[in-house]
Amino acid sequence: MPDSISDHKQPVKKSFVSIARVVGIATLLSKIAGLVRQIMVAMAFGLSIVPTAYSYSYVVPSFFFILLGGINGPFHSAVTSVLSRQKDRQKIAPIVESVTTIVGLILIVASVLLIIFAGQFIDLFAQGLKKGLDFQQSTAIRNIAVEQLQIMAFMTLLSGLIGIGFGTLNAGDMYWLPSISPLLSSVTVIGGMGWFIWQFGSKTGTFENARLGGQVLAWSTLAGAILQWLVQVVVQWRSGLGTLRWRMNWRQKEVQEVLGIMLPAILSTSMLQINLITDLSFAAGIPKAAPAFAAANLLVQTPLGIVSNFILTPLMPIFSRLVEPRNWPELKDRIRQGLILTGLTMMPLGAIIIALSLPLVKVAFERGAFTNEDSQFLASILIVSASGMFFFLGRDLLVRVFYALGDGKTPFKISIINILVNLGLDFLLWKPLGAPGITLSTVGVNFLTFVIFLAILNKRLNGLPWADLGFPLFGIFGATAISGCASWAIGQVWQQYLPHNLISLVFQLVIAGSAGLILFGLIATQIGVPEIDILISRIQQKFRKK
Repeated sequence: MPDSISDHKQPVKKSFVSIARVVGIATLLSKIAGLVRQIMVAMAFGLSIVPTAYSYSYVVPSFFFILLGGINGPFHSAVTSVLSRQKDRQKIAPIVESVTTIVGLILIVASVLLIIFAGQFIDLFAQGLKKGLDFQQSTAIRNIAVEQLQIMAFMTLLSGLIGIGFGTLNAGDMYWLPSISPLLSSVTVIGGMGWFIWQFGSKTGTFENARLGGQVLAWSTLAGAILQWLVQVVVQWRSGLGTLRWRMNWRQKEVQEVLGIMLPAILSTSMLQINLITDLSFAAGIPKAAPAFAAANLLVQTPLGIVSNFILTPLMPIFSRLVEPRNWPELKDRIRQGLILTGLTMMPLGAIIIALSLPLVKVAFERGAFTNEDSQFLASILIVSASGMFFFLGRDLLVRVFYALGDGKTPFKISIINILVNLGLDFLLWKPLGAPGITLSTVGVNFLTFVIFLAILNKRLNGLPWADLGFPLFGIFGATAISGCASWAIGQVWQQYLPHNLISLVFQLVIAGSAGLILFGLIATQIGVPEIDILISRIQQKFRKK
């Protein structure tokens, strides 16, 4: 059994640390660009009707982009798990081309249907708009959302092609481009919003400019998806890993294996997106809730996404190579290491975001059309969302184990249950707690999924190392609670005695956040978890020349 997560058995493959370094740097750049993108949108429109319309029009494109095109998504996971076992590189291209042809035909049809039935989709997702808004606002939001959806419809096709490309490049031991390419999607939106702000200045958030603003936002989003696919596909073709050649060899064993993992995985992940649609349906009756969800999600997903790719992307091929029963002891150790690394990163980050939620929101978004009232509203949602960061990433790590084992059905079955649970929690919590109550239901569903996945894997793998997993996580949680309280206390003193301008808020975040992280590190190093040394070593390596 390996002593560290970097000790890989196959020297021909890149080491975990080497992969994680590449993925971590690239993902960091992409996430920073994503944050700047959201800041630009908030600066232009605040939480007005344009980002509200975009929240609903982007439901389907983002559904497919996350479902099919995301790193660690079903397409990426299915393709990587099958192709990474191919010893002959020349056999990869026919598999990729067949999968691309089959999937591409389906998604072209789906894109056309989105254009034709855009109005019906928006009406389905935003049924409660008329309950919480006046007629003029609700009508404007619907019309803008329909137009945006028609513009972005072909992102459905692009998402599938991008997802297949991600998995193909990773299976070919190419990690930099798939991790950095999402930056391109953000760059086009940043450029579009920059042009719009330059043209209209303080009038960007007005009702008169709402339709044009919605169009610019939608076209910029589509342009980013096109650019992301183009740069990726060129490298894929030049590497001999498949082109857009027509190939329908769906009976090939490997093609059927990819589709066999992909289809249940799509259904499983789609259940998570259905939960999002459910949340947005309840949020439609709460002014500003939909764009606030998107902004809070970005603040949480920025660190979460970096750590997710840092941990999950290198682990997926490793899980796939350890599925034989004789390798289960190492597989279980990898699961344990992945969960502990998740705890070491997500728990303290979540605590600090909770403790410093309001100054964080103010620094990130409060400028232009984004008001202090918007900040207060968004901070309340952010606190709840950050509390579930560990369970979100832990769930994603465990579902990758099921995919590696060739089992996409179990996550799918659990997801069906979660839809009902999420619907029930939304119904119970949205009235007494408002928008934070809807977010709390999502956290509850992620926690439930995490626990169920652990129980099933424990049975299937003949027992997980509970003591080696539970005690370190308990210690990490204790260190997190202490460090979070320290950050909160420093923040409260700062707010009471020091100015509230932007520079002061930045210093508050840096000092209070750093103090919390340092305190967590001091306490965590006394727990005696090997993964702490691995994490520290990996961070140090990022500042050294490779």
